[in-house]
Amino acid sequence: MAGGGGGPAKSEEPQPHPPKDQLLGISYCVTSPPPWPEAIILGFQHYLVMLGTTVLIPSALVPQMGGGNEEKAQVIQTLLFVAGINTLLQTLFGTRLPAIIGGSYTYVATTISIILAGRFSDVSDPIERFKRIMRAIQGALIVASTLQIVLGFSGLWRNVARFLTPLSAVPLVSLVGFGLYELGFPGVAKCVEIGLPELILLVFVSQYIPHVLNSGNSGKHVYFYRFSVIFTIAIVWIYAHLLTVGGAYNHAAPKTQATCRTDRAGLIDGAPWIRVPYPFQWGAPSFDAGEAFAMMMASFVSLVESSGAFIAVYRFASATPLPPSVLSRGIGWQGVGILLSGLFGTVNGSSVSVENAGLLALTRVGSRRVVQISAGFMIFFSILGKFGAVFASIPPPIFAALYCLFFAYVGAGGLSFLQFCNLNSFRTKFILGFSIFLGLSVPQYFNEYTAINGFGPVHTGARWFNDMVNVPFQSKAFVAGVVAFFLDNTLYKKHADIRKDRGKHWWDKFKSFKGDTRSEEFYSLPFNLNKYFPSV
Repeated sequence: MAGGGGGPAKSEEPQPHPPKDQLLGISYCVTSPPPWPEAIILGFQHYLVMLGTTVLIPSALVPQMGGGNEEKAQVIQTLLFVAGINTLLQTLFGTRLPAIIGGSYTYVATTISIILAGRFSDVSDPIERFKRIMRAIQGALIVASTLQIVLGFSGLWRNVARFLTPLSAVPLVSLVGFGLYELGFPGVAKCVEIGLPELILLVFVSQYIPHVLNSGNSGKHVYFYRFSVIFTIAIVWIYAHLLTVGGAYNHAAPKTQATCRTDRAGLIDGAPWIRVPYPFQWGAPSFDAGEAFAMMMASFVSLVESSGAFIAVYRFASATPLPPSVLSRGIGWQGVGILLSGLFGTVNGSSVSVENAGLLALTRVGSRRVVQISAGFMIFFSILGKFGAVFASIPPPIFAALYCLFFAYVGAGGLSFLQFCNLNSFRTKFILGFSIFLGLSVPQYFNEYTAINGFGPVHTGARWFNDMVNVPFQSKAFVAGVVAFFLDNTLYKKHADIRKDRGKHWWDKFKSFKGDTRSEEFYSLPFNLNKYFPSV
């Protein structure tokens, strides 16, 4: 439009996108559940996604312990059952965010160290050896749970979280997602004829089809990205089964058959029809001081990683930034979850499921009710073993394809906090670049050293001490988060402009639980229980 003098219109100056403390475009946030039929399907979808970790970890560890298919199926049932209970506890009394609490890869290295302990080598009966190792793992987890319980419920972690800023959250949350890249395409490539179609189909159904259908404003396009996981898993699973029954893998290598075939998991035959997991089902736990200390360090690493995952979950659920007291409360209940893992014998500790956090972003549904329904599916299918084993026998490359999207979403969720920071500051560039680079480089060195030599860089006569030092430096999110947190809180932060550069002023009003009315809406405990938690 011409100006008053009849000259050409001046082009409008480009403006940056305004920062938002709540993510836009979410269909259902924490407190707004979808209709019941839709919520049930979404809950089942969360259950399917968390099955990947639930099956992979026991499948890798139980055979090393001496267990067979029956023991593997029972451990998977137990892990599912405890995950359901822990998820309900977290959504009801913890952070109250839609976070799935399931098995964690962080504990695997320490668990393997216990499996390889010399005191079990003289046990000839494999089942007896399995039970003895399981009881030792239980004892270590029970002791390790006290760390998160104490730090969480005492409010000590609240005092640490108060110094967290958007700048220091970026490396932590980003590498909680991006740092798990080894579980993505390398897993797809183990059976590329199954994994790659799942990956391509998932991207096409969740991203392209909704865009095409949205041009007609039909309103039906949302169902494609919202239920894309169920659609694509069903199609590729049937395709994988046709390959199996068609004899495509009859003459393949045993490793290929174990990865690609739909009938080699051994879970359906090994699982009982009905079985209710119960505490001490493998016998009374045994305790070893060194193994307990090593497991406590793994618990601390898991605590830091879960803090980053909780931040990603609140972002994708369109909640407000987590008040430090609420984060501390959630860590306390996660400690209770590790205690339950030790009591029941899940062979693994508990933490926030990163893949399910990514599913929140894909579906754009951050409803608490959906995750609670998912917990119901976990408990139901853990008791009805045969039915649960059917879904648990989905080929691993299909889950690896899902991870490529979900871990990417969580990593990008961490990068989204850059909107609160001054990216034109050299201080910001140094902290971001240095912490992310070290977060990738240091674990790479530790993992390569371990792969070549069979032990970590720290190799003394005390196996528990080796684990206490090596395990933290193998976690990308832990290294990046600790480096960023330290630099951000020590590097000339008292300068007048630094507070805004690091984005601290954006989170000031969320320091207190009652600093923003939205926080009370999202994070208040039911049954007027807030008064019993002084950290709140």
